[in-house]
Amino acid sequence: MGDSSVTGSLTADFGEVLPALPLDAWRPTKETLHRYIQIVGKVALAKGIRRNHWWHMTYRLNARGWTTVALGTATDGPVFTCAFDFFDHVLRISTDRGIQEEIPLGRQSVASFYTETMRALRDVGVEVTLPFPTPYDLPDNGRPFDEDEEHHHYDPAAALRAFRVTSQVGRVLEEFSASYSGKISPVQLFWHTFDLAVQRFSDRKIDMDTSVNAVTRESYSREEISAGFWFGDDNVPEPTFYSYTAPEPEGLTELPLLPAEARWVPSGSAHSAYYSYDAARRSGDPVGAALDFLHSAYAAGSRLAGWDAPALACPGGVTDPVLGGPWKGWPE
Repeated sequence: MGDSSVTGSLTADFGEVLPALPLDAWRPTKETLHRYIQIVGKVALAKGIRRNHWWHMTYRLNARGWTTVALGTATDGPVFTCAFDFFDHVLRISTDRGIQEEIPLGRQSVASFYTETMRALRDVGVEVTLPFPTPYDLPDNGRPFDEDEEHHHYDPAAALRAFRVTSQVGRVLEEFSASYSGKISPVQLFWHTFDLAVQRFSDRKIDMDTSVNAVTRESYSREEISAGFWFGDDNVPEPTFYSYTAPEPEGLTELPLLPAEARWVPSGSAHSAYYSYDAARRSGDPVGAALDFLHSAYAAGSRLAGWDAPALACPGGVTDPVLGGPWKGWPE
């Protein structure tokens, strides 16, 4: 079910480095798609091999959309993936036994998508029960997925444009990631908050009160500096690049950010660095402007947190100082 006015304004412009994606232009599709990815994300949570900081349940980018990592175990098969394909507009479930099922993304409510997804998983031999088949940290978090007929808007052009944005931003985050040789997460799409992010970690453990919930405890068990992008929400009503340091060191907001439009803003009990996606688009060098922001926020956080930034640097993705400098290809 689509909105033709949105379809006309949000085509997938492959000529733009950072395509426009005003929040209000695709909000109904975004709200439906957010619940779709939460359904499949909860399947990944139930069937993945647990990794530190929840890395087993997030999405990775591929050339057609967003995909889970391989799920299942050697003794609890089949191995399978669930991939959102924004060219064919289907959820594609594939197994290592050569079986595949597709669920259309359009002309569905959240309720029917949930029902069809669980049926398809059974049909390919995956037995899974979601302990909490309800949205996580959304306004309707008490409503079961299979009762949600409210969210049924899916505009293919808007969804493809959103994927195109994450694909391009993902390349920016990968380039940013290449300059760090310490422990670092994949560039991954988080289904609970619907943001694309990468986290750099130090080896310092963070002590938390026992009252802190399990999601937060695992997410922030090590000191980290996170960098990412989100589509916007009611609090930040535009696509935005962001960064934060956790725990936040004293004096962080007094340090400068690049470009000039970037700013520190309150975020919960701490602060985040924000840089408008549209400001990057308007600059003469959108990728360069985004990278300047990410590097400046990391420089501020790592300096005040006492990280050995020079030792962790990895210019151009190269760790060996003998190989540093302009890349000349493989030796003969």
